[in-house]
Parts: sequence; structure tokens; C-alpha cells
Amino acid sequence: MSIFNAIVLGVIQGLTEFLPVSSSGHLVLLQKIFGISEPAMFFDTMVHMGTLLAVFVVLWRDIWAILRRLIQPLTGLLILATIPTVIAALVFGEIIEHAFESGQFLGFSFLATTALLITAELLSKRGLADKSLKKAEEVNWLDALVIGILQAIAIIPGISRSGATISGALSRKLDRDFAARFSFLLSIPAILGAVVFQLKDMVKDNAAVEAGSGVGAGAIIAGTVSAAVVGFFAVRFMLIIIKKRSLFGFAIYTAVLGTLVLVDQFVTHFVF
Repeated sequence: MSIFNAIVLGVIQGLTEFLPVSSSGHLVLLQKIFGISEPAMFFDTMVHMGTLLAVFVVLWRDIWAILRRLIQPLTGLLILATIPTVIAALVFGEIIEHAFESGQFLGFSFLATTALLITAELLSKRGLADKSLKKAEEVNWLDALVIGILQAIAIIPGISRSGATISGALSRKLDRDFAARFSFLLSIPAILGAVVFQLKDMVKDNAAVEAGSGVGAGAIIAGTVSAAVVGFFAVRFMLIIIKKRSLFGFAIYTAVLGTLVLVDQFVTHFVF
């Protein structure tokens, strides 16, 4: 992988990790377009760490408030919402890894993200109309569990993690600002969990790098830095957008992208 390709992938990761359009889906798609076939598990993990750094910088006040008082309702809700993803990763890990390598479900997954975003917006508008939106202190265990189940589904490449969790929060009629913040806070254990889950493959990937067949150190650094910088602006952008705008624009984007991927997968075969 060239440094240019790494920067492009890092930018896309930083942007799409927090925009509700699926970072994993875009990375799989771009790797197909660029024809990248080297072992890239370590690279993928490091660009995710770059976006994690962006979350810490933007939401440091929220994170510090949790660390200062670990035993509080928000901590329990975040833990509960993380459990379904852990179970899904342990049970379906090999299937998900195959989905990343082949990209065979990519088109349908992008369309699933579209459906999630549209459904969430419609339910959220209904809650706004009847003035039943929940504040942070009104969120309960069922809300967290629904959000967590949707995050677990989003381990499939093409289904947006942020889109799924924000959609879950909006469908449960959570306040839009808290819905976005909860989604981004939930990305912390999700990304850290992914790093732990990938440790074995990362060791193999490092061996490939040393043998000259993997992703080089320069590409890894370039991708990680670009993911962190772009991720910082993406988080701040989404915190504004989710409060003032609907998600329909993102739904249109994923619908068009999913359709194009399906056309290529079944008809044109330019990439797949």
C-alpha cells in the first residue's frame, strides 16, 4: 500500500466513522477499487485508533465526567449497550471477517443503513411532534439495549455503526444531542474491543510487514494521522448536524452508493 493510498483510506475512515454512512463499508470498497490485497489488519486497527483519539479530544469533558464518577447510570448504560457487540463478535467473528474480505454483502448493507436512517428520522419527528423526547436522565436500560443490538448488527461492513446507534437512539425518542454524544461515547469500547479482538491477526500482519509483504510503517503512520485529524472535524460536524438537520441526506447517499455497488456486483463487475 502506498502512502497516498493510506492517506486516502485514513481520510475516508476519519470521515465515515462518525458520519452515518459506514466507515467499514467505504474501506472495503476503496480497497477493492485500489486493488489492495496486502495483509492490512494492523493498518485497519491503527486508523480506528486515530478516530478514537478524535473522540477523546472532542468529548473530553463527557469522558472526564464519567471517569470522575465511574459508578453512575451512564456508565451502566454504555456497558449494557456494548454487550451485544461483544457477543456478536465472538459468535460471528469468522463470518464477519469473510464479509470484509469479499465485500459480497456491501450493496445490501448500504441499503440497510438507508432504511435505518429513514426509519429513525420518521420516529424521531413523531416524538418531537408529541413532545415525548427523552432527556439524558430519562434514558433507561431498554433504550441502551436497543442501541446496543443495532451496534452489534453494524459489525457487518456497509452498515454504519454511528448510523445504527444514532438511529437506535432516535427511534427510542432520545434527545438528538444526547443521541449523538451517546453514539460517539459508545464508539470508545467498540473500537477498543475491536483492537483486542484483532490482536492475533495484528501479530500475523506485523510478521508480514517484516517480511516485506504487508503495509509499511510509513503508510500506517500516514493513515492513522489523517484518520485522527479528519475524525476530529467529523465528530464536531455531526454534533452540529444531528441537532439542526435531518439524516435524510445521508440516507440518499447510502441509497445511491448501495445501488451502484449492487449494479457492479451483479452486472458491470468493474470492481467486484
